[in-house]
Amino acid sequence: MRTFSSINEFQSEKKVVATLGTFDGVHKGHQKIIQRIVSAAQKEGAESLVLTFFPHPRMVLNQDNSIRLLNTLEEKKELLEHLGLDNLVVQKFDYDFSQLTAEQFVKEVLVDTFNISKIIIGYDHRFGKNRTADISDLKAFGQKYAFEVEEILAEEVDHVSISSTKVRQALAIGDMALANEFLGYAYYFTGTVIHGKKLGRTLGFPTANFRVDETYKLIPKNGVYVVESTINGKRVKGMMSVGINPTFKDHPYSVEVNYLDWEGDLYGQVLKVRILDRVRDELKFSNLDELVSMLKDDERITREFFEQYVEKSTTTY
Repeated sequence: MRTFSSINEFQSEKKVVATLGTFDGVHKGHQKIIQRIVSAAQKEGAESLVLTFFPHPRMVLNQDNSIRLLNTLEEKKELLEHLGLDNLVVQKFDYDFSQLTAEQFVKEVLVDTFNISKIIIGYDHRFGKNRTADISDLKAFGQKYAFEVEEILAEEVDHVSISSTKVRQALAIGDMALANEFLGYAYYFTGTVIHGKKLGRTLGFPTANFRVDETYKLIPKNGVYVVESTINGKRVKGMMSVGINPTFKDHPYSVEVNYLDWEGDLYGQVLKVRILDRVRDELKFSNLDELVSMLKDDERITREFFEQYVEKSTTTY
C-alpha cells in the first residue's frame, strides 16, 4: 500500500476507484466499503484509493479536544493495509480545506487529482463545506464529470447500521463483546511499558504499566479486562486493570496488565494490547486481603475465558 501525506502528493498513471471518510475504527461497515473498492478496482484494471483525514474534522471545526478516537493514525494505516488497499491518502484537515464547496472538492480532488472512474460510498455520507452535500448530490456530480457512484446501503452491512459512534458507546460502558463484534477484530491499543508504583508486585500480581502517547486514543471504561499481547513472538495472556485503583490513596489513573505465565523485563518495550472481554467494574476494597482474593478470582475468570476462547477474526492485528 502506498501512503501519501496529502492530496497533492498523489500520482498514478491509472484510473482510480475511491472512497473517502474518517474511517475511525475501520469497523465491519468500513471494511465492506473498502473490500468493494479493492474488488472493483481489480476488475477495471484501476487502483483502489482511500482518502481519509487527520486530525478528525470535529477536532478542527468544533475545536473539540474531548473526542476520543478508536484508532491512532498508525493503527488506521495498519488496519487499512490488511484489506489489500493500493493507495491511502491522509489529508491534513484544517479550516482552509473545510471551506471547499462540494463541487470544488469533486472537481479539484476527485476528478482532476485522483482521476476517479468510480466512487463507492456509504449511504449516509455527507461532504463539502458545512457538510451540505449528500449522496444524491454526488450522483449528480458523477453525471456531470463522468464517474460512477455506487451507494452502500445500511441493510447491506450485516443488517445493522454500524457506526464508529456505536463502537465508542460500547467501549464507554465496557461492552467488549459488542464493540469487537462491530469492529470484526479485537479492539487494541499500543503503549510503552513504563515504571509504576510496583504495587502489583507486592501483592503477587506484577503488572506492566502502559503509557499511551496519543491522548485522543479511547481506552474502555475503568475496570478489569481479559487481554493478550505478543511478546518476543509469543502470544501471552493477561488481565488488565484500567482506572485509579481506589483501594490505594492518591493513585493516579493507570493502565496496567498482569501477564500470566510470563516473566521478564518489559520496561521501554512498545506492546500492542488486544482487549478481548470485560471481567468486572473497578472496586474499592476495605483491605489488601480482599483485593488479593478478588485478583485471584479475576485470574481464574481470565484463564477460564481463554480455555473457551475461539478467535472470530482470522486476522490478529
